[in-house]
Formats: sequence, C-alpha cells, structure tokens
Amino acid sequence: MLRYFIILISLNLIVASCNLNTNNSEVTEKKISLAEQELFSGDITSPDIEKAKVLVSMYIEFANLHPKDSISVEYLFKAADISMNFGAAKKTIGIFNRMINEYPEYRNISTVYFLKGFVYEDQLRDYQMAKNCYMEYIEKYPNSVFADDALISLQNLGKSPDELIEEFERNSQ
Repeated sequence: MLRYFIILISLNLIVASCNLNTNNSEVTEKKISLAEQELFSGDITSPDIEKAKVLVSMYIEFANLHPKDSISVEYLFKAADISMNFGAAKKTIGIFNRMINEYPEYRNISTVYFLKGFVYEDQLRDYQMAKNCYMEYIEKYPNSVFADDALISLQNLGKSPDELIEEFERNSQ
C-alpha cells in the first residue's frame, strides 16, 4: 500500500511539475509581449535603451529555458535585431552564432549569415571577418535575396564614403 502511495505522490509531482513549466512558459511569453508593447509603443525616434536591453535579456532567457520551443529562435532573431540597432555588435554576433549553431534549419538563417557579415563590416569594422561571412553567405545561398548585396559589399569592403563616390563618378563617365 505504501508503494502505491509513493507512486501516486510521485506521479502527482511529475504532473504538477509539467503544468508548472507550461504555465511558467506562458507567463514568460506574456511578459515578453508586454515588454514589446511597452518598448515599441513609445516614441520611435528616441527609444528607451534600458527597456530594449531588458527585452533582449528576456528573449535570451526564454531561449535558454526553452531551447526546443519554436518561438525561441524567433526571440533570438528579435534579440539580435534590437542589439544590432542599439550598437551592441559583439552581443549581436554572439546571438547570430548561437542561431547558426543551434538552429541551422531556421527559416531566416540565410538572413542571419548576411547580417552577421554586415555587423562585422558596419559596426565592428572587422573587414576580414566581414569578408569571410559574406563569402560563406554567397557560397551557401548564391540565389538568395541578399546575394547581390553581399557581392557589392565584398567589392566595397573598407572603402570610405568619399572613395565610393569617387569610384561611382569614375564608372558613370
């Protein structure tokens, strides 16, 4: 009888644990949704950087807690987007690398590869890494949306705006 009682209690604890995790996930998604509304409903010309950092942390925390949840990769993509737009280049690269390693089948993974090159080029000014990323992008996704952009970026890597204008004027004559 004691054995059945222990088994029954164990089963109840397992079920309660599963329900707790499910509810915890929903609460987290609701909190994220509220944080998104709060960040994006304000003045878009001067967004609150602290709110953005909190939201990025929430996205990453959700993905850490629920790596197999299909929304986790979407949250990581959003986290990278916000980080990139607030100039947190190294954090952005880290998130992109995580997505490439953990979610290679993600529907926007080609965009992740391209944006990784863009961040190296535009924000970190690491032209060798940008070149490597663009080359990898072109090799993996030669017919994708940003393939032409990657080729143009490779041709103009490290050139100043003045050099680009001068080159454009020479080519147009």
